[in-house]
This record gives sequence, structure tokens and C-alpha cells, in this order.
Amino acid sequence: MIERIAIYAGSFDPLTNGHLDVLKASLAVADRIYAAIGIHPGKKPLFSFEERVVLIEKVARDELGSDGARIKVVAFDGLVIDAARREGASIMIRGLRDGTDLDYEMQMAGMNETMAPELQTVFLPASPSVRTITATLVRQIASMGGDIRPFVPAAVVGPLVAKFAK
Repeated sequence: MIERIAIYAGSFDPLTNGHLDVLKASLAVADRIYAAIGIHPGKKPLFSFEERVVLIEKVARDELGSDGARIKVVAFDGLVIDAARREGASIMIRGLRDGTDLDYEMQMAGMNETMAPELQTVFLPASPSVRTITATLVRQIASMGGDIRPFVPAAVVGPLVAKFAK
């Protein structure tokens, strides 16, 4: 049987319950999932690449049990299709929160299909409880001392609070 390999790209800065929701759903679609962290030289992330790897791996273990081992973390700094090819992925996972996401993601899927017809984009709708969560809003809430516990996995709370305690 051919292994189904998927790539789920994002900044994961920080990993949110929305990201976790998509990762859980992706386990039903693929045998192995690469959480691909986009590295952009012009952007200064809150968490370093290494910190994000540790958080994603810890959350995968804590929240997904033995299925967490099916999730690997990689970096990419160019086109996500190139990262997908490098990892042997045939599926590109994209989470959708609302119609605005769908419009944008459909454009991206069309462009990606033109450049990499061997990749199939799979859209996974976010669960209603996490549809409003964005990493940007989580960072803003954390920066103002708000309670971020409803929005991020337990393993992310302490490190995120610590970033703004300095």
C-alpha cells in the first residue's frame, strides 16, 4: 500500500487550537503529515523555529497520543509546493475558517495546481469552536495580558505567557 503523505504549511506562531483541529482532521486523510513551518527572512516571529518545533511535537504527543508520531515538523523558505515535493507529499492540507478563507485558498489551490499538478489540495473545515481563532489575535491577547487558555493547547500557554512577561 502506498503511504499517503500530506503537508500542512503555516507559521504556527504560536500553534493554536485551530491548527491542532486541522492536524487532528488531517490524520484521517494521510498516513504521515508534515507540519511545514514557513521561514521568511523579512519576518520576525515571536517564537524561533526551534521553539515552534518543540511546541508542535509536544502538543502532538500530549493531544494526539500515538497518532502524534505521524506528525513531523519541517521548515521551508520558498514555495510550499517545493517543500511538498522534497518531503514526498501528494496532499496539501489547508484549513478553512470561513468563506473568506475559501476564496483565498481556492486561488492558491489553483495556482499550486498549475505549478504542481501532482499535488492535491484538501480543504478541511475548522470545527465551530475554533473558527474564530487566529495566531495574530492570540498574540495580541497575550501581549495585553489576556487569558489565552481557550485558544491554544495547554503546552503552549506557559511559553506564550513567558514571551510577554519579559
